[in-house]
Amino acid sequence: MDGDRRGWRQCLLGGVVFAVCMAGTTLPTPLYGLYQEKFGFSELTVTVVYAVYAFGVIGVLLLAGNASDAVGRRPVLLSGLAFAAASAVCFLCATGLGWLYAGRLLSGLSAGLFTGAATVYVLELAPHGGASRATFVATAANMGGLGCGPLLAGVLAQYAAWPLYLPFAVHLVLVAGSGGVLLWLSETVGERRPLSTVRPQRPGLPAQVRAVFGPAAIASFVGFALFGVFTSVSPAFLAQSLDVHNHAVSGLVVALAFFASTAGQLAVGRVGAQRSLPLGCAGLFAGLALLAGALRWDLLPLVVLSALVGGAGQGLAFRGALSAVAGASPADRRASVVSTLFVVAYAGISVPVIGVGVLADPLGLEGAGLVFIACMAVLVSTAAVYLLRLPVRART
Repeated sequence: MDGDRRGWRQCLLGGVVFAVCMAGTTLPTPLYGLYQEKFGFSELTVTVVYAVYAFGVIGVLLLAGNASDAVGRRPVLLSGLAFAAASAVCFLCATGLGWLYAGRLLSGLSAGLFTGAATVYVLELAPHGGASRATFVATAANMGGLGCGPLLAGVLAQYAAWPLYLPFAVHLVLVAGSGGVLLWLSETVGERRPLSTVRPQRPGLPAQVRAVFGPAAIASFVGFALFGVFTSVSPAFLAQSLDVHNHAVSGLVVALAFFASTAGQLAVGRVGAQRSLPLGCAGLFAGLALLAGALRWDLLPLVVLSALVGGAGQGLAFRGALSAVAGASPADRRASVVSTLFVVAYAGISVPVIGVGVLADPLGLEGAGLVFIACMAVLVSTAAVYLLRLPVRART
């Protein structure tokens, strides 16, 4: 009994460390408008600054995604916290655009190191037989942390002094505390190897995975693209079209999408892994439709509904996609295939978001958003039709 209690304590503390790191990756979201005023850059630049984060994540996933299997979980996670602290320092020292690029890249490196290693670490810290509860902890820590970032920054920017500095100073303190917690937690990798043994992971798709991977990858791409638009340009839309200049409200709208995603992922247990992917695609389509209505008629309630419905759809679709792809993969190729799915998902954060920024100048933010929604709706509809005709098997 005492061993179980200690195991759950470590599992929960590992989840807290996970959440702190992920919160830092979305911390700048409600602050981009203030940076635009300070440095005088365009909406395209906002989307590029945001997308640099995805390139950092993809780079780490490809080059060192399996590093924690060799050197241990704690060294990798401590490195991730170091990158998170360096990112916060860049934003604290920001005197020009270059600091923002550097901060976002370092944030992407920290998230890339944490995404896989922290999830596995939380599961390994849990007592024997607690896999289901530990999965909930890992999911809530990941998506909940992403949601807490813009909420924390928005509240501090709106109701406290130094809006461009205090959020990152607070995050630095949290990162330092997380480092202390991580040093106290147990290492779960028994036989460790030198870092020199780590080799880049090459994405690959065995023949039996390809039919499943297509719709799973499309749904993941669209879900992450929707998050990308929410976290990069929704504060600007709220300010320019809806006259909402409250940073706390902007942060809350973005946070709702991530919290809804957490709920969607948790609902997979009730819905069933096999049905969650097509239902998630339907949720994503509904979220896109609501966002189109919000852009067309400038209605804040539709923005909020879009965040809730689209976020829940993303959660259902992405966990369903992971289950489907993992279930179809041979055991010796599973890590490589899942890494490929993550690369596609994070490409969704960067490429469409930059496209919105490119179109924002000639078409305006609303026009660019509607073009984005039309393209994503076609993609997710294609995936949904495929899934209705050829349902995929998935593992829970």
